[in-house]
Amino acid sequence: MSQYIAKRPRDIADCVSAYLQEGDLDGITTMFHPDCQIFFPSDQPPLTGLSGARKAFEEFIELKPAIKSDVFCEVINGDVALLRANWSVVAPDGSLMAEGQSTEVAKKLENGGWGYLIDCPNGPPALS
Repeated sequence: MSQYIAKRPRDIADCVSAYLQEGDLDGITTMFHPDCQIFFPSDQPPLTGLSGARKAFEEFIELKPAIKSDVFCEVINGDVALLRANWSVVAPDGSLMAEGQSTEVAKKLENGGWGYLIDCPNGPPALS
């Protein structure tokens, strides 16, 4: 399989999409920081760590959809970045599977690329 590295925080979703289309679940997990938290669905406790990233994608990896991400905010401070994006998940037949507006925190990874540290596909969860 290929190895993708996000050279900029805004490139992470494109790398995840490339791995997703290849059906490479291990590759997808390389786009997440080992201490990540994924708030999906946002009304549930977060998925954590690389096992959480794996769980977030394992249910639809065989569908090999494309993720389209239009990042409209990227603020970088050293090895941490804040991202906001409009995104969609499109099936191979072109049908829309899901869409939303995300808020993410990215962090530099050991390989020199960027990965998600906090991933909120539908925006940050509400205070409880």
